[in-house]
Amino acid sequence: MSPDEIRPLYEYNAWANRRSLAAAEKLTIEQFTKPMGSSFSSVRDTLAHIYGAEWIWLERFQGRSPSALPNIGQFSNVQTLRETWLVLEDRLIAFVASLSQADLDRQMEYKTLKYGVYSNPLWESMLHLLNHGTYHRGQVTTLLRQLGAQPILLDLMHFYHERANATKV
Repeated sequence: MSPDEIRPLYEYNAWANRRSLAAAEKLTIEQFTKPMGSSFSSVRDTLAHIYGAEWIWLERFQGRSPSALPNIGQFSNVQTLRETWLVLEDRLIAFVASLSQADLDRQMEYKTLKYGVYSNPLWESMLHLLNHGTYHRGQVTTLLRQLGAQPILLDLMHFYHERANATKV
């Protein structure tokens, strides 16, 4: 994995997160927080989990190992979650933009929340974070459908297509 390969994947991740938040903004507060029986109770809880994972992994990427995820109760509405997440997104994209090949290949060690200490190359953890977000955004899409809301197109190919068309303008 090279810096030139990982950067667009993190741009895609940010794009998909923003699209997921935009879809959730069309929900009422009741729909946003409604328990739905998924991996995480509601659309809010699932989106907040994705945010929390991005936060904790960025901390780990930078050599810190927090002992807990952020409290999802702080996100009473989509706007609060969006504002907080966009600050994190800027930090994460700046981190990714600064990476060299040596950074990606370096062995990182971190303490997990449940499984002890892990050690692996930074690039492996970074790909894990991307895969994690994709998995849970798929759950958000399902929850949106169950609530009767408009599903969202999040496929990587849609991101590539949008980006290619934006450069033609």
